[in-house]
Amino acid sequence: MTEERADYSAEIQGHIDEFRANDGRLGGYLEGADMLLLHSTGAKSGAEHICPLTYQSVGGGYAVFASNYGGPDDPAWVANLRAHPETTTEIGTETVSVKARITEGSERDAIWARQVEIMPGMGEYTKMTDRVFPIIVLERR
Repeated sequence: MTEERADYSAEIQGHIDEFRANDGRLGGYLEGADMLLLHSTGAKSGAEHICPLTYQSVGGGYAVFASNYGGPDDPAWVANLRAHPETTTEIGTETVSVKARITEGSERDAIWARQVEIMPGMGEYTKMTDRVFPIIVLERR
């Protein structure tokens, strides 16, 4: 593992630990953001992965955003959800069974516009890539 990758993995693990220790809340630059822990099964490896993500409540579910900080590729969890859409997520102190559904068209655009209102910095990510960020709704099962 490269040093950069190890630093990133340690940062993610720190967010996971903080989330669980504080009933689903994080401090620092994520203070006040709606956060969840997405569990996914690796599309190739079959291994469990946990990823802290910001979310937006949508109906009875949760929209998550595959912005990857404006990077050129979708984050790995998108492929994981495409391969294994039935999974779980931690929200606050609750673990919820969900099924992932990728949004399209006007539904996707409305959710993204609302997210940019909530977190304007996310709108900056679109300036860093030509990629259209997948928005996935995690619907309660």
